[in-house]
Parts: sequence; C-alpha cells; structure tokens
Amino acid sequence: MRVGLYPGTFDPITNGHLDIIGRAVKLVDKLVIGVAVNRDKGPLFTLDERVNMVMTETAHLHGQAEIVATPFESLLMHFAREQGANVIVRGLRAVADFEYEFQMTAMNQQLDRDIETVFLMADPRHQAIASRLVKEIARLHGDICSFVTPRVAARLKEKFGDA
Repeated sequence: MRVGLYPGTFDPITNGHLDIIGRAVKLVDKLVIGVAVNRDKGPLFTLDERVNMVMTETAHLHGQAEIVATPFESLLMHFAREQGANVIVRGLRAVADFEYEFQMTAMNQQLDRDIETVFLMADPRHQAIASRLVKEIARLHGDICSFVTPRVAARLKEKFGDA
C-alpha cells in the first residue's frame, strides 16, 4: 500500500493546498494530511477547527484514495513512520519554497532514507496563495473568494467578525 503524508499547518486550508491534495491522491492509496500543531505560527484556527476544515474540504476526493487528517506535534519523520508513510508530499510555489524544501529534504533523508519526498508544482493559478496572506486579506475585509472555498471564506469572516 502506498501511503503519502502531506504535512502543513492548514491555517486555513487554501485552494493551493486542495490542488496539491487533489493531485497527491492520484499517486497514493492513502493520503494522511498531517495537521501540524506549530504554536510558533500562532494559528488563527484551533487544531480541531483545522482538522475539521481539512476533512470537510477534501470530502469530494475520498473516492480516489483514503484520506485522513491527523494532528501531529512530533518530528515530521517520526510522524511519517508512525503513519506508515512511504512518501512525503510537498507543494512548491516559487524558488524560495525550493530552497527551503531542498534543505528539509536533505535533513529528512539523513533521518530516514526509506521515505521519499515528492514535490508537486503549484498550479500557476495558485502560486501566490499563502495562508498567511489569505488571513491578512480577510482581516482587512478584502475579497478572498479566489483563494479559498466558500465554506473556508465564511469561517474566516466569522473569525474576523464579518459574518
């Protein structure tokens, strides 16, 4: 069984994330979406809210592969082993992403050479999307409809008192 792991904070899940997930499920039998605790980023949404959003927004993809959203706070490679992952899926938007991911992949290979990292290039329509920027636009009452699904947009509006 091919098990992929797509880790991230998903605060919130964006159309860019969904694009990568939609393509990743074509490569694996099971996709674990690892929702990172990452207190350093000071997430807007709680861990439970983020896991719930991931499961809701990926429901339409469940027929292509088994999809589970699981929180984690451990070292990525330890979590990957716990989940039985053979592959870590990462999305790339720009050169800056590549440099960071290149370093992370090299370190991860030192920790476990049996787990491969696969990079999927972001669709050009989604290359500029970053959760951090989406939250900033939503906070300032800008239009985020091209960056997130309508359900996620509504949740952001609730958080910023626009509902």
